Amino acid sequence: MPDDKPSGHTLGADLRALRKARGMTLTDLADAMNRSVGWLSQVERDISNPAIADLGKLANILDVSISSLVQVGAAPGEEGLIVRAHSRRPIGCRTPGLTEGLLSPDLTDSFEVIHSSFAPGSELSVPLTRPTQEIGYIVRGRFDIRVDDKMFKLGPGDSFRLRGEQFSWANPYDETCDVVWIISPPIY
Repeated sequence: MPDDKPSGHTLGADLRALRKARGMTLTDLADAMNRSVGWLSQVERDISNPAIADLGKLANILDVSISSLVQVGAAPGEEGLIVRAHSRRPIGCRTPGLTEGLLSPDLTDSFEVIHSSFAPGSELSVPLTRPTQEIGYIVRGRFDIRVDDKMFKLGPGDSFRLRGEQFSWANPYDETCDVVWIISPPIY
């Protein structure tokens, strides 16, 4: 089977990965954008670049931040391979006190790796369910996670797995908690 993924990061490859992760066809996304399938196909193949207004609309429909679609320049020869600490793409801010950055070079793999920082007192109080498989690893700090009806208190070196269960989290502690998440399929 031929590899249809371009080498290195491209906006088109990330848009295609996000669209597929959401179960959308080219026609679905083109219709939501009020654009032609041909235009969207050209954007996904990096033949055309969307205007900033179109990029904002794509981000909104795909439920990601515009900043997550823009990669800070990688050094020559590092594109698609290396992500420097100062070049991480921010994922966005969906929950107060949560800051996330993409550790993966792009969204073209069957998974993504995210660095999440949970400020003291932050919480996801409304439980969330995602059609994903996820692993979280606590790098620093403490972290509480509720999976279905079970509460777990985690610390540095602990890890957890989610496979579509309902979950919520909290950092009721006085220190920031850093977690590395591996999520499949990519959702950001």
